[in-house]
Amino acid sequence: MKANIAIMWIIAAFFFVCSAVYTYWAIIDTQEIEWVGTITFALAGAMGAMIAAYLWWSVMRPVKGHVYPEDRLDAEIDDGDPELGHFAPWSWWPIALAAAISLFVLGIAVSTFMLPLGLVLIVITMVGWVFEYYRGNFVQR
Repeated sequence: MKANIAIMWIIAAFFFVCSAVYTYWAIIDTQEIEWVGTITFALAGAMGAMIAAYLWWSVMRPVKGHVYPEDRLDAEIDDGDPELGHFAPWSWWPIALAAAISLFVLGIAVSTFMLPLGLVLIVITMVGWVFEYYRGNFVQR
């Protein structure tokens, strides 16, 4: 975690410097500030700083003496391996859901007649994904 904190602080500093340099070059070139790039670089730096501050806060908050597995040199892979939940191993529903969402977003970008079709497909694929274990295909015998 300590390495991640350092990396995020470096990223934040880089984007803040980029914001200052970009603003300086814009002023030299056009005699005015180009706000979109300046604000974009500054917000990217702020995002890096927020992530670094959160990671620092979460590392310093636990009981003193607690060391994360990522920071121990003698740690094994299983030391930091939490239970993530149960996932369907051979499910096609996530791919169908991605296609339905793509159709919906395409409807936003191209034409609104595709929006209801995309929304219906999103609902169908969400229901299919949630209830796929209740169909009986994965029942163990």
